[in-house]
Amino acid sequence: MKLNRLGVALGLAAAACMAAAQQWPQGPVRIVVPFGAGSSPDILARIVNEKLAPRLGQPVIVENRPGAGGNSGTDYVSKAAPDGRTFLLSVNAPLVYNTVLYNNLPYDPFRDLVPVSLAATTPNLCVATPSMNVKSVKAWLDALRREPGKFNFASTGNGSISHLGVELIKARTQSYAVHIPFASSSQATVALVQGEVQFACLPPVSVMPQVKAGRLVALAVTSAERSPLMPDVPTLRESGFADVQAVPWFAYMAPKGTPPDVVQRMSREIASVLQDPQTRERLQTAYFDPVGSTPAELAKFMTQELQLWKPVIERAGLKPTD
Repeated sequence: MKLNRLGVALGLAAAACMAAAQQWPQGPVRIVVPFGAGSSPDILARIVNEKLAPRLGQPVIVENRPGAGGNSGTDYVSKAAPDGRTFLLSVNAPLVYNTVLYNNLPYDPFRDLVPVSLAATTPNLCVATPSMNVKSVKAWLDALRREPGKFNFASTGNGSISHLGVELIKARTQSYAVHIPFASSSQATVALVQGEVQFACLPPVSVMPQVKAGRLVALAVTSAERSPLMPDVPTLRESGFADVQAVPWFAYMAPKGTPPDVVQRMSREIASVLQDPQTRERLQTAYFDPVGSTPAELAKFMTQELQLWKPVIERAGLKPTD
């Protein structure tokens, strides 16, 4: 009899949780992007939001909180109320790499945040300004070796994949260039076009329009395979750098303590949006590869990323330069 009562109680509790998840949200939902307007995660969030808001039945608002290479906004969400009204759309560095790079990170993404969904990936596109007078990876790296310290490169922040990827190339080729971090890929692209920096490996959604306009020169993509949207651009692997694959990824997270049923529903809704044909077409046109995952799959992926990049970062002796 006691077991039956316990079973009934557990069943009622589970039903109550499911009902609460279905009733959620009762008001607007914030998606905090820890980078500026026009950055890759900002563009991704706004495309997804167009179909996500109707599915949730409430407004879904993008809130940009740039700073410290994505750490500021990520930290903000880690300390937000776990009421299902605040989520995060962040990237590789604040969610994994910075746990190795920084000695005093103000949050622990593995402890203070809970995974929701791996949203998308995109290759980085290595580009140079016409003033560098290079049109191939070989010519680019020869220039860096020939005149060490003459050239500056942009990134989306210390520890970002756009920073680490170039640092690995520098280590492999024993070349040197000065790192200039920016708050977003859009700001880094402006610096390239204005000649403040001479090269970078950035998301193609930011730099490809400038390549098409002739203001930048495309050199290589950092993914394992060529991008179908940039079929004429070779990979770093084709240029002799098989072990340099620096691919940005984008993931939704929530503050620790967010009700599991809310997390699960948000994950399902995001995955559904990412399978929507119109959304997929828009994302792919912006050089995103839509993914969508369960919270458990994202948690496993983040752990694998840490295991992969921790020894690389430590071996290269990379540290923040701010």
